[in-house]
Amino acid sequence: MGTIGYWLGQGFQGKGIMTKALEAVIHYGFTELNLNRIEIQAAVGNKKSRALPESLGFKEEGRIRQAEWLYDHYVDHVVYGLLVKDWQEL
Repeated sequence: MGTIGYWLGQGFQGKGIMTKALEAVIHYGFTELNLNRIEIQAAVGNKKSRALPESLGFKEEGRIRQAEWLYDHYVDHVVYGLLVKDWQEL
């Protein structure tokens, strides 16, 4: 299994940079590393971060409560997974 995490400065958002980077990492993970599964977690309230895996075919699989301390409170994470067989069908 592979896990992807990402952060992009605000001035670079909305330009497709992260989508292209994730596509390349996913391709590498499945074709070169022979992974069966790649997972991404994103804070429940982070709509931009959640939109990325959703647009790339990841399936929402669940929620982890209080997964991350963010600024001054804990936030829940949504877990997304993509299997190689699903990726090959995209």
